[in-house]
Amino acid sequence: MLSLKKYSKTLRISAFSGIALLSLAFSDDYFEASKNLEIFNSLYKEININYVDDINSSEMIETGIEAMLQSMDPYTEYVPESNMEDYRMRYVSTQYGGIGTSIYQRSGKFLVAEAFEGFPAQKSDLRAGDEITAINDLPLKGKPYESVSAMLKGPKGTSLKLTVLRPGEKEPLQKKLVRDEITQPNVSYSGLINDNIGYIKLDKFLEKSASEVESALTALLKQKPEGLILDLRSNGGGILQEAVKIVNLFVEPNTIVVTQRGKTKEKSFTYKTYNKPLAPKLPLAILVNGRSASASEIVAGALQDLDRAVIIGQRSYGKGLVQQSFNLPYNSLVKVTVAKYYTPSGRCIQSLDYAHKKENGQVVKVADSLISAYKTKGGRTVYDGSGVYPDRFVQPTKYSPIAVTLLTKRFIFDYATLFRNTHPEIPKPGIFTLSDEEYNKFTSYMSDKDYNYLTKTEKLLDDLKTEAEKEKKISEIQSEYNALKTKVSFSKKNDLAQFKPEIKLLLENEIISRYYFQNGRTENSFNSDKDIQSAKEVLSSKVMLTSILKGNGTYGSIGKPAHDFTASLSDD
Repeated sequence: MLSLKKYSKTLRISAFSGIALLSLAFSDDYFEASKNLEIFNSLYKEININYVDDINSSEMIETGIEAMLQSMDPYTEYVPESNMEDYRMRYVSTQYGGIGTSIYQRSGKFLVAEAFEGFPAQKSDLRAGDEITAINDLPLKGKPYESVSAMLKGPKGTSLKLTVLRPGEKEPLQKKLVRDEITQPNVSYSGLINDNIGYIKLDKFLEKSASEVESALTALLKQKPEGLILDLRSNGGGILQEAVKIVNLFVEPNTIVVTQRGKTKEKSFTYKTYNKPLAPKLPLAILVNGRSASASEIVAGALQDLDRAVIIGQRSYGKGLVQQSFNLPYNSLVKVTVAKYYTPSGRCIQSLDYAHKKENGQVVKVADSLISAYKTKGGRTVYDGSGVYPDRFVQPTKYSPIAVTLLTKRFIFDYATLFRNTHPEIPKPGIFTLSDEEYNKFTSYMSDKDYNYLTKTEKLLDDLKTEAEKEKKISEIQSEYNALKTKVSFSKKNDLAQFKPEIKLLLENEIISRYYFQNGRTENSFNSDKDIQSAKEVLSSKVMLTSILKGNGTYGSIGKPAHDFTASLSDD
């Protein structure tokens, strides 16, 4: 055994050796970086001086920066000054000066996709489906989308004039509007379903998202709901701290919500709840799907690990990475992935392994063999490496090929435009239904429209023909092939009738949005949304809710990988 004096000397030598090695490594990194920057600077100088044609310096440098960042993950990105407004809209706050509408371009025309309720466009009766042909008497024909979008925006209080063509109107309409401050809320809807279940739809985790959820929850609690559905479907995330605050609404103080671990101590931090919860006992269901990511997964993953909420829907996206923005010269910035985050059980839900790309640059999912098992607060088994798997899986809605075609080719959108222009009002969402007579009018409307599409059967028949031609056997099956094609083609003509229930729901939803806007869409979905129906079923049954959260029976293991292996339980 070493004496204390000898041990102290050995420790100092080891420490000095470690510092020396670290310094040497830093020195090597610094030399390599300096060397390559010098090479890059010289290369740029020689090209700029000697290249035969003029070069765009800014474009060249930006291309180089983007190429450098492509070797990392897609969330590490450079934001030049010219893109700062768009960056703030995506990641900080959706607040701008404008008229409150979204537009899209079709065949060179600029059409209103949606007018937001309560803002200048809606107040002046600008409608979805209207074509904007001129702004302040300046024709829009031939202009790029970005220019038209910018023309609609501007400082609060400034005015503009729109020239609008509306289907069914013979003469153009003149609309005079005054721009206002447009703020799209994080909480797009809150209210009661069936008078006993609260519902909050949170679309993003930007500034004030937690306070918006808190306000919505406070209002709902006054109505004494039996449970709450927090809808995080298609919510791509945002600010991590907002997610922590939202979890705090439902769990006690000093509870670990998420831990981030980075390369340095400064980037590693554990986030806990600090405040008294607003609804610590209220039965809670969280809805997620494949587009629920980042902060959405922190909320869902934390409340699942704490056995506080039942997660319902489909497996979430699987983004377990934390980004931080750093200011750069000339009003630009870089957003860098600085850490991975871990839910209370210790799992990281990151599903794509950006650190080990294939030689061709392809990113692969975390292998099942590398997935580990973790325990929730109450002992249920959950798994890392592949998003948040719901406690109760619901098969996602899959539309028929004809329904998809009617949506993508905007026939449903266009028919809703015509319907709105000939029907001044309709009953409220939840009451309004499209009559058989009105649906027959829609089928008549489609009679001269080109909505051709390939069914799965037709695709299989085409594959059969291709293989038969390769094997030179097409002549032997030609008559049978032609007969099948004829039958399938005839069957397609009946698709508007065969798939009437789902097409009718899509039509009703689009029509309702023309009178009651996004809130109308949401309310209209309550009776047909399978995820919401599943959540209502769970929250209405204390036995089922308790069984899931205690991990009884099949609920004891959530999202086990498909292959047969024994996952190791992590201690961290």
